[in-house]
Amino acid sequence: MKFKMTPLEKKWVLYDVGNSAFTLLVSTLLPIFFNVVASEQGISEASYLSYWAYATSISTALVAVLGPTLGTLSDLRGMRKKIFSAAILVGVFGCAVLGFMQHWLWFLVLYVLAKSAYQLSIVVYDSMLCDVTVRERMDEISSRGYAWGYIGSCLPFVLTIVVYVLYAVAQAFSRQVAMPLVFFIVAVWWVGCSIPLWKSYRQERFIEPGGHPVRAGLKSLGATLREIVTKKQVLFFLIAFFFFIDGVYTIIDMATAYGTSLGLNTVMLVIALLVTQVVAFPAAILLGMLSRKVKPENLIIVCIAAYFFITVYAVFLDRAYEFWILAVCVGLFQGTIQAMSRSYYAKIIPQEKAGEYFGIYDIFGKGAAFMGTLLVGAVTDAFTPLFMRLEMEGVETVFTAQSIGVAALAVMFLIGFVFFLVAVRCGRGAQKATQADAEAAPQAKQSDGPPQE
Repeated sequence: MKFKMTPLEKKWVLYDVGNSAFTLLVSTLLPIFFNVVASEQGISEASYLSYWAYATSISTALVAVLGPTLGTLSDLRGMRKKIFSAAILVGVFGCAVLGFMQHWLWFLVLYVLAKSAYQLSIVVYDSMLCDVTVRERMDEISSRGYAWGYIGSCLPFVLTIVVYVLYAVAQAFSRQVAMPLVFFIVAVWWVGCSIPLWKSYRQERFIEPGGHPVRAGLKSLGATLREIVTKKQVLFFLIAFFFFIDGVYTIIDMATAYGTSLGLNTVMLVIALLVTQVVAFPAAILLGMLSRKVKPENLIIVCIAAYFFITVYAVFLDRAYEFWILAVCVGLFQGTIQAMSRSYYAKIIPQEKAGEYFGIYDIFGKGAAFMGTLLVGAVTDAFTPLFMRLEMEGVETVFTAQSIGVAALAVMFLIGFVFFLVAVRCGRGAQKATQADAEAAPQAKQSDGPPQE
C-alpha cells in the first residue's frame, strides 16, 4: 500500500531538508576551513582535532542546559512556534557570519553559537512530530524526515563543493571569498526550507500557562524528571540513547576532522561523505517501510550493533578507499537509528508534554554528545606525546593517537546496546501489566453483584 504524506507532514519533513544542509556543512567543509585557518596560525594537526572536539563539546553542553528549559516553555500555549523561530534566526545568522571569521578562535566562537541554535531548533522540531501526525504514522514520518533531509541537503552541498573546488583546486578565488559564499548558500537554504512549516504549524497539544512562565516551566521540569524515574521504559531508553546516539553524533561531527588529521585528501573525504547522504536516503526510506512489519526496537538493536563494528573498523582506517567504505556503512544505518529512536520515544511519552520530554531527550542525545567528542579529544591528546616520541625514534605503529581516540567510542555503543535491551524488556513488562489490568476489570465488575438498595 502506497504511503502518502499530508501537506503538514511534508512541510515538517521539508525543515529536515533545510537544517540537514547545516549538519552536512558541519561534518564536511566547516572543519576543513577551520583546519586551513588554524594551520595558517601555527596550530598543529593534533591540536586542531582537539580544539574542534572541545568547541563541539561546549556547544552540546550549552544545549544540555538550555534544551530542557526551552522545551518546557515550548509546551505552553503559543510558545512552541516562537521558540522555534528564534532558534532558526540565531542559527542562520551565526552560519552566515561564520564565513567572515579569519581568526581560529573567533571561528570557533561563531561555530558554537550557530550549532547551539541549530540544536535548540531541533528540540522543538522533534516535539512537533506529536502535532503533525498520528501515533501509527510516527515511525515512517520520522524516517521520511531523515531520508529527505539527507538527499535534499545534497543540492546546497554540491553548490558548496563547486565553490570549494574552485578555491582549493582551480584557485579561481581566495579563501576570503570562498568561505563567505559557502556559508551564505547554506544559510539561505536553511531559512528558505523553514518558512513553509513556520507558516502552517499550529500547536495542537499544550499546557495552559500558570504564573511566571520560566518559574512554572522549571517547576514542571523538576516534576517531569521525577516522573521519568518511575517510568522505567523511558528512563532506561534515555540512558541507552545517551550512549549509542552520542557515538553516532560524534562520528557525524568528527568524520571529516578525523580523516583530515590522518592526512587523507580533503576533496575525496568530502565526496565520500556525499555518498553517505545518497546511501542514507534509500536506506532510511526502506527501513522506515520495514517498520510496518518489524518492531522499531528490533531495527534499533540492529543499528547499534552495526555502529559498534563500524567504530572498530574506523580504528584501522588509514587509506582513502577505506574511508569510502566507512562512509557507505554509516549511510546505511545513520538515518534509521536516528528516526526510529525519535519515533520510539515519541510513542512512550505523554503527548501534551512533548516539548518538555524532547528537551530532556536532547540532553541525553545531542546535548550529551559532548561526552563523545570530549572523549575523542582527551584520549587523542593523552596519546599524542607517546606517538610523537615513537615517530622521532623511527618506530612504525599500526595505530595513531587519533585512532586510539576513536576506539573509545566502541565502548559507548556496547553500553547503549545493553541498556536498550533493558528498556525494551521494561516496555514489554508494562504492556503485559496493562493488558492484565484491562482483562481483570470486567471480571471485577461482574463479581460486584446487583446494587444494594
